[in-house]
Amino acid sequence: MKRQRALFGIIIGVAIVVVAITICVRSAGTLLNRATGDFSKPANAIEVSLIYAPEEDLYIRDVITDFNKSFAQGRNPVTGKDLVSGEKPIWVTGKNASSGTVAQGIINAYVAPNNANVERPIIFSPSVRHWLALINYQTGQQIFDVNGAPATAIAPVVIAIWQSRLDALKAKNPGKEIGWQELFGVFTSPDGWRSYGLTGRESVYYGHTDPFVSSTALSTLMAEFYASARFAGSNTNGSPLTLDQVNDAKVQDGVRQIEKLIKHYSTRTTEFKEYIAQGPDYLDFVALEENDLIYINQGKTQYKPPEKLVALYPKEGTFLHDHPFAVPNAAWVSDEQRAAAKVFTDFVLTKDNQQKVMESGFRPANKDVPLASPISTDLGVDPSQPKTLLPVPDPSTLAAVQQSWQLVKKQADVMILVDTSGSMRDNDKIGQVKAAIKIFLDDQAGKNNVGLMRFSTNVQTVVPLGNLESQRADIEAQVDSLSASGNTSLYDAVIAAMKQLSLSSDVSRIQAIVLLSDGQDTSSTASVNDAVRAISVARNGRTPVLVIPVAYGGDADINSLSSIARASDTKVQSGDPKDIKNLLQIIGSYF
Repeated sequence: MKRQRALFGIIIGVAIVVVAITICVRSAGTLLNRATGDFSKPANAIEVSLIYAPEEDLYIRDVITDFNKSFAQGRNPVTGKDLVSGEKPIWVTGKNASSGTVAQGIINAYVAPNNANVERPIIFSPSVRHWLALINYQTGQQIFDVNGAPATAIAPVVIAIWQSRLDALKAKNPGKEIGWQELFGVFTSPDGWRSYGLTGRESVYYGHTDPFVSSTALSTLMAEFYASARFAGSNTNGSPLTLDQVNDAKVQDGVRQIEKLIKHYSTRTTEFKEYIAQGPDYLDFVALEENDLIYINQGKTQYKPPEKLVALYPKEGTFLHDHPFAVPNAAWVSDEQRAAAKVFTDFVLTKDNQQKVMESGFRPANKDVPLASPISTDLGVDPSQPKTLLPVPDPSTLAAVQQSWQLVKKQADVMILVDTSGSMRDNDKIGQVKAAIKIFLDDQAGKNNVGLMRFSTNVQTVVPLGNLESQRADIEAQVDSLSASGNTSLYDAVIAAMKQLSLSSDVSRIQAIVLLSDGQDTSSTASVNDAVRAISVARNGRTPVLVIPVAYGGDADINSLSSIARASDTKVQSGDPKDIKNLLQIIGSYF
């Protein structure tokens, strides 16, 4: 009996030990599951929130996980040593968001705290420290130590251009460095690329993002101003861009000429990575961070690039994005959190983590990590470049460049084409369309020309194309009066809208049709092939037309709408009323 009791006690003791080891280990007030690797936030942890640029997602999530797990195990991840008495664990939470949006959120936290967009991070990691300078300037306070924030990942801004295009430029300009001047030479050539020995369309297609949201766009717009000032002869010695140069009508016109190359815009670089991967038929070149170009050449995008995309480091110069880790001098940051943020920053800069940074296509910020693959010519980049860096202008000039965008950007002619056939009564599709149009108009620049057409059995121009500021009230009134009846002449309507845009065809403006329909053609005299042919003809000319279909209802003819979208290199969007604002922001960002 005693032996049985002893044996039973041993079994119970072993079981307790096994359970304790397998299920959890107590460390600094947290529970760590050894069997699954799961862990949770320690009760006494110092919390550090990080908001970072979207491209950092490639490595930062894993870095955060490793950092938090180490503390959950009771170990300092930087030193590798066990936590000593009184040393608190640290818990980092992270989210990605566009740098410009977060910067405005931090500005709002100071000057408009009741705004819907307010951000109060412990660490802000934008792609480039331009945003830190702008925050200080816009708030009138030294929120960030602009030059003192440690860099964590390096990425030059490049012009991502197809190898065939760059080879043609070099052949036309033997022995010369290539830059904005040579790119603009293609556009001003009467035959475009054909003058450079390339077959196909003559037009030059360029794209970049929104400088109020995207770091790449802000740096690119500044580079355009530098190039234009150089063309105008007012900036030839490498000195910083000045406020007088930004406000110079001749310099602004030079930037406007570069912007004429734009096929369309987009809010974020994330979308352009997918757009350009479709090949030279879609875009000839686009401004990207070097790591984005590597990502495309690695075949990680939806489309497999038909040829090699290469980095052009403009001879006029470019900017380095260095992904700083900046802690604001703000009431919401405690001394304890500031010290904890430094520990996390130090962890990101360790050799092991900087190796992860480089494997994701960035150049390491830690100089002890030698430059290696994928920073290589095999993937379209040149480790010895860039040879010329542009100086960052003072904050007032930086802000002026950003504010000038509405003056220099390529304006748009946008025809809203609405399906008012009887099927649009189902599930109140016509009501959803009316609400969507009004939201869309809210996001449009006042200098854009906007018109309204409707179609059912017949096609009608309701409000001719004209300046939005002067005829917005008329458009909204006509939208309110729309009703649904009759058949659906979708293909006839697309061709008619194309003809309307051709009447005002202007190479200095983006041409677009926003098509709102359930896509079920029932009465056109034209076929889908006729509509596609009309779009294709414009696509190969100087003024391509973007047709952006928005499909309403589960019975929408997606195949027909997709054929129309493919012809103009766009995508069918879903007119889901629950996500309509986000949808229309995406569409609106094209122009």
